[in-house]
Amino acid sequence: MTLELKKEPTLKDFQEYVLKMKQERGFNTTDKFYECCLFAEECGEVISAVRKNSKTGSIGSGSTVGNVAEELADVFIYLCSLANMHNIDLEQAFRDKEEKNKQRTWKRL
Repeated sequence: MTLELKKEPTLKDFQEYVLKMKQERGFNTTDKFYECCLFAEECGEVISAVRKNSKTGSIGSGSTVGNVAEELADVFIYLCSLANMHNIDLEQAFRDKEEKNKQRTWKRL
């Protein structure tokens, strides 16, 4: 099987691609808790990359500056995977949540 993402993919296309990619590579597609742990690890790597790329961020010897784009892509992959495992259409979930958010009163501190 050849994995290929459409030229102008929808969010649903990304979710389908992630599922096929994980199946093809033999990655987890059923253990929700394990996937959530991996998602959290990747979120931590985003934080680390952002810190290392900031003007005040420091890195120890032997450490490298993280690639924020790559770490965000990893988070996106795990987000799609978790949504797939829970049979959630991320686009619809976003639309539904945003409709609720539009009804809220937002306070700025």
